Amino acid sequence: MNLGNEYLKVVQERFKSVKDLGDKTISQLSNDEIHWILNEASNSVAVIAKHLSGNMISRWSDF
Repeated sequence: MNLGNEYLKVVQERFKSVKDLGDKTISQLSNDEIHWILNEASNSVAVIAKHLSGNMISRWSDF
């Protein structure tokens, strides 16, 4: 067993687990709820998810 490969496997499983949790959470919201904002100073769930996606793409690609 290679420690690096085992670590990578654990990290990949954890990322999948967190993604599945997010998918299940968002699937409970209607389209209106996903785009709802409290006020002009806040973001909707859709905007927050878009920002998180962009952040992760920039941090986990093009090393």
